[in-house]
Amino acid sequence: MAGAPNTAGAGGGAPEPAPLMACGAPRSGRAFWRRADDGVRLRLGFWPGSAGHVLILPGRTEWIEKYGLVVAELARAGWGALVIDWRGQGLSERLAEDPLLGHVRDFADYQLDLAAAIEAAEELGCGSMPMLCHSMGGCIALRALVDGWQAPAVAMSAPMLGLPQNAALRAGVAAMARLSRPLGRDTDYVPGTGPDFGLRGMSFDLNDITRDAVQFARMQAQLVAEPGLALGGPSLRWTGRALAEMAALRRLPAPDVPALIGIAGNERIVSNDAIRERLAGWPTAEAAEYPGAEHELMMERPEVRDDFLSRVLALFERAAGRS
Repeated sequence: MAGAPNTAGAGGGAPEPAPLMACGAPRSGRAFWRRADDGVRLRLGFWPGSAGHVLILPGRTEWIEKYGLVVAELARAGWGALVIDWRGQGLSERLAEDPLLGHVRDFADYQLDLAAAIEAAEELGCGSMPMLCHSMGGCIALRALVDGWQAPAVAMSAPMLGLPQNAALRAGVAAMARLSRPLGRDTDYVPGTGPDFGLRGMSFDLNDITRDAVQFARMQAQLVAEPGLALGGPSLRWTGRALAEMAALRRLPAPDVPALIGIAGNERIVSNDAIRERLAGWPTAEAAEYPGAEHELMMERPEVRDDFLSRVLALFERAAGRS
């Protein structure tokens, strides 16, 4: 695969191409495999650009091709992109016997995935990359930034900094997650979810991610074309570790990096209160609020996604010293 970094496993050898569906992104894109330091096999997608490169960090359940139209919008402004399938989702290695279970050993393991992506970007000559993150990707990015990773700018769409349930319900779920491991039940689905939980089993009329029927149909069509991308509900262990990570991040100061945070007015998946709490203590961050929008701002109606991405591009251009 032309231009790809060395992605071979411990045995060395030539980089191994990975599958990449046609997804509306430029045809210059390529996917490749990479192993994290703990050996988990990851899939990454790369598109070269003349103005620089953006590191795209998707949310829980998502996959590279879902961001094809976002990559195309960045390309129109000269930006390339590197996109990751997190461990346990997309076509990266699944971590549970049930491949539809959203599971991870520890939330900190996502930092190993991010480190692998950054190493690949360095080998590809991407230079200093701004980050564009959605939901869980925003949580992972924030951890990296407060731990000292340097990025010229970060844009977050509906970052997962808290969950919208009331405090008593969150405490109950956290307690259930803690108790599940000694009982050997930490790979159970969170009650109320299951293998068909999420986009694959949703109807548009009841969905909580977008008001755009065309975008919704596009995303579901990708799951039909490649069933291996599907993911169901989260495990108790994933949920417990996620809650612990969000609580830990709330106690830490904001990173000193220019930031844009998009807020969906009809948010039902993450906590807007937690997002606004973070914004209040982040002097280099600005908010973009979209009344009536659902969770996935970059997959929303054109007036929402176009405005958000135009603000993202303006931030990245400023960070690159071009405006």
